Amino acid sequence: MIEHSHLKIIQALHTNGTLTKAANALCLSQPALSHQIGYLEKKLGVKLWEREGRSLRLTQAGLLLLETAQQVLPVLAQAEKTLTAYGEGRQGILRIGVECYPCFEWLTGMIGQYMQQMPGIDVDIVQKFQFSGLEGLLNQHIDVLITPDWVKKEKIDYEILAEYQLVLLVSADHPLADTPFITPELLCKETLLTFPVPLERLDILTHFLTPAHLEPEKLKQIESLEIMLQMTALNRGVCVLPEWLADIKNKDLNLKKIQIGDQGLFQKLYLAMREVDKAIPYIREFIAVGQQTARSSPI
Repeated sequence: MIEHSHLKIIQALHTNGTLTKAANALCLSQPALSHQIGYLEKKLGVKLWEREGRSLRLTQAGLLLLETAQQVLPVLAQAEKTLTAYGEGRQGILRIGVECYPCFEWLTGMIGQYMQQMPGIDVDIVQKFQFSGLEGLLNQHIDVLITPDWVKKEKIDYEILAEYQLVLLVSADHPLADTPFITPELLCKETLLTFPVPLERLDILTHFLTPAHLEPEKLKQIESLEIMLQMTALNRGVCVLPEWLADIKNKDLNLKKIQIGDQGLFQKLYLAMREVDKAIPYIREFIAVGQQTARSSPI
């Protein structure tokens, strides 16, 4: 009853907001789109849209159809890409989800080698998720997810790609610059610069400050790593990065690395995948190249 074109219509209406813009996005005339909307509502026997001035508002039934479109259309698009790849003699497409900035930097360091070893595999990189990364896996919007977080989830399997140490970065003339290691009591007096992620995903909080029942004097979220590092160099705050990434980015900045805690703060980078896909050869090869890169580099 529900066709591919119907799902594309409702998604276009939701994305564009008006009938005219949706018609343009679908390369249809406005009367033609209006006719298809009326036909779809008659066919389904339920009202999907209500007019609000020049805009269209989805009804409860419309929202249900939109949710279906958001889940189904990416899967169909992936199937079409994969079938096209098969038709052109290629092996398939690997859609890689990236959940954090360090994850993307790590991927940058190994993806070239992977593509050289797997010339028959197309690679798509997804950084922004309509759902969470794990939901993207389960909804088949992506095939694998690079993440620092191990979250137990049914039908999801994890492989460790790399292990690394987190370090605190401060300016060369910061009062803490010569400190052998940072304590929660010292760090809580600082402005902590972080990426814009939920607080429960910040290891420096969940594994260091929160267990000591402390929090930073101020927490400032910065979208750009380069700006974060420049602010750190100018004593506008301090930041925490994987040591391997700090070494790469600190070549032009005179920042000091400080160990976090007397034992250090360590983290793992994981590849999450659907259990049914974990034996796929090109996914196994991605894991192998990733792990080999980690062993042969400073990470």
